[in-house]
Amino acid sequence: MGPKQSAPAKAKDFKGTMKRLFGYLKQYKGSLLLVLLFSIGSATFSILGPKILGNATTEIYNGLIGKILGTSAGINFSKISGILLTLLGLYIISTLFSYIQTIIMAGVNQKVTYTLRDQISHKFHLIPLKYYESKTTGEILSRVTNDVDTISQSLDQSLTQVISSVTLVIGILIMMLSISPIMTLVTLLIIPLTLIMVSFVVKKSQKHFQRQQEYLGVINGTVEEVYSGHDIVTLFNNEEEALKTFKKQNETLYASAWKSQFLSGMMHPIMTFIGNLGYVMVSILGGYFVIKNKIEVGDILSFTQYVRNFTNPIAQAAQVMNLIQSLAAASERVFEFLDVEEEVQTIKHPVKVKGLNGNVTFKNVSFGYNENQTIIHNFSADVKDGMKIAIVGPTGAGKTTMVKLLMRFYDVNSGEILLDGHNIKDFNRNELRSMFGMVLQDTWLYSDTIKENIRYGRLDATDEDVYDAAISAHVDHFIRTLPSGYDMVLNEESDNISQGQKQLLTIARVILKDPKILILDEATSSVDTRTEILIQKAMDKVMEGRTSFIIAHRLSTIKNADLILVMNNGDIVEQGTHDQLLKKNGFYAKLYNSQFEE
Repeated sequence: MGPKQSAPAKAKDFKGTMKRLFGYLKQYKGSLLLVLLFSIGSATFSILGPKILGNATTEIYNGLIGKILGTSAGINFSKISGILLTLLGLYIISTLFSYIQTIIMAGVNQKVTYTLRDQISHKFHLIPLKYYESKTTGEILSRVTNDVDTISQSLDQSLTQVISSVTLVIGILIMMLSISPIMTLVTLLIIPLTLIMVSFVVKKSQKHFQRQQEYLGVINGTVEEVYSGHDIVTLFNNEEEALKTFKKQNETLYASAWKSQFLSGMMHPIMTFIGNLGYVMVSILGGYFVIKNKIEVGDILSFTQYVRNFTNPIAQAAQVMNLIQSLAAASERVFEFLDVEEEVQTIKHPVKVKGLNGNVTFKNVSFGYNENQTIIHNFSADVKDGMKIAIVGPTGAGKTTMVKLLMRFYDVNSGEILLDGHNIKDFNRNELRSMFGMVLQDTWLYSDTIKENIRYGRLDATDEDVYDAAISAHVDHFIRTLPSGYDMVLNEESDNISQGQKQLLTIARVILKDPKILILDEATSSVDTRTEILIQKAMDKVMEGRTSFIIAHRLSTIKNADLILVMNNGDIVEQGTHDQLLKKNGFYAKLYNSQFEE
């Protein structure tokens, strides 16, 4: 039931994707430099802490030993207080620097994700219809939700962690060498073991992270489908099947997420164990060197702290690698969407629509969604301004395809479509489509007030224009009976009004737009008789003086059409008025009579 989407959590072109992503960061070079400086500063002040703390420990130890041996008056608390205040100041500065770099990085991160979402939103309107028809809704929405969120989270964490980890490793290594090169060498012997364990865990967990990312998109698509069609699911008593499908996908997601998180969670205990091995070796060597007076007692404490801090960045390397893999995979999916071939929106020296009337000519039009499968063959028709043209035929005859070609949702394979003698390819797409108004069988209203839904037909329309359009569509009285009238907010599915009222609102929207050419897909079959009469009156009103194309399902509604085009298998098999076609006693007559056999 859910969409089967391929969502690789490992980028196909890691290097190219990351290079492109960093292209988005280039404009924030100044901010990133500050992040680098503050991150280094925070790490540096943090690195100095254990050394100073060790000095305090040495001072306490020397004071106690001196007191016992009688060589000193005891612990110098004044000196220790000064050391601890210095330590406190360093930690405050380190925290402040870390806070500042976090704020700056968060700003850069949000600006990048804002830019990506803005580009995706803009891209939505430039991609040809065939792309949307080849993808599931859940898959497309996943690009602007899951993938951009993954970029945001991964970018914010990975970049700062990389800078911080590198600075810590270098700084700690320098401090460890300053205390004891031999102890440092012994400590470094645990790094190969650490890297082996990190590599093992990353390798095992990566495939589970991939599957987790994939099934996140699958589950999102399934939930969206079931929720939007919950009435159909209920009608066919398929709740159990829907739950079964979701449960199966959820179990797959659970298994992959559990395994990936479990393996990632193993990093901490593994690194703790390896770190403890280091502490044991440091303690043994440190005690020996103190006895030999090669280091101070406090140096053992400092070195132990450095060993612990040294293994942490290495342990984080696995997490950073996972973050970067997710970052690259999500970025690649976003970039794939942004790279989808766009429709050509504008041309040089376009024909202007101002002054055109609405004469439409189809001249030897051939078209197929696939190059090797033509569904419309050598189609020709001449439609005069103001004519009412009905397109009829069985399902799959090509009725809707003709409308898509007319508005350039698709381009013809051969032949041409003319608007007042001009090829529709000679218009800018937005200007061409401004000539059309559509009332479709599937109504589209968005979550806003009724007034704004009608105003969608012409955004600069006044409130009075909206009221007049509603009156013409025979929906004004109904709107005013609602609790908030024109200011009533329609919910996401617009199911707080009836199907018939939705249709009247879309007709009002088209009336407000005042287009030259109308495309009507009859939508009265699912409404009551009274509402059907209102819709038919509203349609008659909106068709007055305009070229109208009616995709007809019930042939009784198009008896008064000026021309009826009868389609079958992509071809016009007959054309004429209702009476002429009935007299021919051909394909149309059979269609018409079949609807009234009973």
